[in-house]
Formats: sequence, structure tokens, C-alpha cells
Amino acid sequence: MLEAFLVPENTVVNVKGDGPTLDVSHAAGRVFLLTLAITNIIEQESLDVGVFGSPDGVTWDPKPTAAFPQKFYCEESPLLLDLTTRPEVKFIRAHWEVGRWGRGSETPMFEFCVTLREVPQEILAEAAGRTRAQ
Repeated sequence: MLEAFLVPENTVVNVKGDGPTLDVSHAAGRVFLLTLAITNIIEQESLDVGVFGSPDGVTWDPKPTAAFPQKFYCEESPLLLDLTTRPEVKFIRAHWEVGRWGRGSETPMFEFCVTLREVPQEILAEAAGRTRAQ
């Protein structure tokens, strides 16, 4: 079962950027639970985090495969990344954009991480069974 960081723990950013590239080609179910954990911020700023896919780790989709809603506070947010309908995606990476407004320094600051955990096949099968029974 694949578990990894798309953005390492305690990453501090003040400009847009990308996390490391992760090979997901050998993941069995290709459904992942992403968790965005914001651990430190300053007031009046925003963070946008999306996950982009690539067939080769070089050319990236122009739009995110999955994106967290825009964030303004310290919190943890889950998001499912379902690649079952995207067999061409072999690599993924996180991309973030930051914004700041109001008074004080114009430089934003976020400390955060993004974790990825593969959803086990048994859980997917169980969930599919419950959906058919309803």
C-alpha cells in the first residue's frame, strides 16, 4: 500500500511552487486519500493546492486532477484522488499558489504538508457493494 508526502512535513512557503514528483504507476486500486494539513499561517492570506497528473513525469496536465478548496486557516482537510479513469497518469505532484492582502507584510507564509495514502482494494470493493445494494 502506497503512503507518501506530496508536500513534506513542515514545508514553509511564501511563493507558488511544486512538490516532488511521485510515481503512482504501481498502485493497485489507484484511489488515494489526500490530506492537506496547514500548521501555521499569518492573517489575511489564502492557499490553493491542486494535484496534477503526468504520463511521463515531464509533461503535466494543464488543469489539476484534484484540488482542495481555497484555504485561509490552520486545519486538516481530506480529499479523494480517483485515478481509476485516468490510466495514462503514472506520476503526480502537488502545486500550490499563495495570496496575501490587507495590512502588514505583503509576503504570505504557510506551513503545511500534503499526505497521500492509497485506499485498500477491500474498502473500495465494500463501498461498491453498499452502493449497489442501495
